Amino acid sequence: MLVNRNRLEQIESDTLAPYALLSQNSRGRQHHEHEPEYRTAFQRDRDRILHSAAFRRLEYKTQVFVNDEGDYYRTRLTHTLEVAQIGRTIARALAVNEDLVEAICLAHDLGHAPFGHAGETILNNLLEDGEGFNHNHQSYRIVTKLERRYPNWPGLNLTYETLEGIAKHETEYDLSNIAGFDGTTRGSLEAQIANVADELAYNAHDLDDALQASLFTPSALDELAIWRELRARLNWQGETLDEITRHHIIRELVGLEVSDVLAHTEQQLAAINAQSPMDVQRQPANIVGHSAPVAQMNRALKDFLREHMYRHFRVVRMAKRAEQFLDEIYKSYMDEPQQLPEDYQAMLEHMNRGRVVVDYIASMTDRSALLEYRRLFDPLTLP
Repeated sequence: MLVNRNRLEQIESDTLAPYALLSQNSRGRQHHEHEPEYRTAFQRDRDRILHSAAFRRLEYKTQVFVNDEGDYYRTRLTHTLEVAQIGRTIARALAVNEDLVEAICLAHDLGHAPFGHAGETILNNLLEDGEGFNHNHQSYRIVTKLERRYPNWPGLNLTYETLEGIAKHETEYDLSNIAGFDGTTRGSLEAQIANVADELAYNAHDLDDALQASLFTPSALDELAIWRELRARLNWQGETLDEITRHHIIRELVGLEVSDVLAHTEQQLAAINAQSPMDVQRQPANIVGHSAPVAQMNRALKDFLREHMYRHFRVVRMAKRAEQFLDEIYKSYMDEPQQLPEDYQAMLEHMNRGRVVVDYIASMTDRSALLEYRRLFDPLTLP
């Protein structure tokens, strides 16, 4: 039995909650297209993001550790896949549109520069057009302008709902001010799930990577209430943290966080008696989130990671190395833009030079940025 798009849309209508966004009710795409026979509009969005060049490049973009630090550590790609997995779990449990959540999750980091948040900070400081560089804004620009895969329009021509979810992606480090969407409304419940899944994933998995890298000892975490909670749940007395135990602890942490999000969000939805997507979006604060006790424990975990991981001398050294590479690459292209590839040179006709140069650098992976640096400044490297 074949299940076509009409049947998939009917399944959504029959099974999803009244506050879920249904693909059959999508506001459509900027450029009209006939929707595929066996996929919904949001499934098509997900697939277009998955097949984009920007998505493939995430494999060699830094999460915290530069790619050459080791094969175990997260990259932007593995982080993105983990966010999507957590997002799907939450969406399924809340009976909202899993395909839309997955699409937003897969797109949320497309705009990251090489070398992670260090690269983003450097490009923001270099760009002099008044707008600066923000990876969330850049993700939106990629899917609406910079990806070139279709003959009749730029970008991926995603649905309004997916674009709004990307534009309103808000975590502590990603505050979006993108124009074109109603600034008086929150993101959809699906977009809010993507936000929480992102924050949940990087907290848990950055902790995992930091422990794997021995940036601090497990005993240093005893000051954290959430760590003490995990130890109590697993009846682990703080002996040597072997690999299996570490995996068990991180799994338990993700499970604790997801369960808390589901319980708190269910309470919030009941409190507002949400009967439509707009009932959620018109609220003064996000519906999806953590209970106050877990939010407080997460705040302490973030502060700990900022001090003991993100400011660790090994991570700071990587950031300073990135600053040198990207600063010199930027200045070289600004001095002589004819070094840019032809498609980026063509963009100079209608865009600010600094923005074009930053677009090109932001598209690079860690290793391609290092190679570009050698091509520009090492006389023994062929151009």
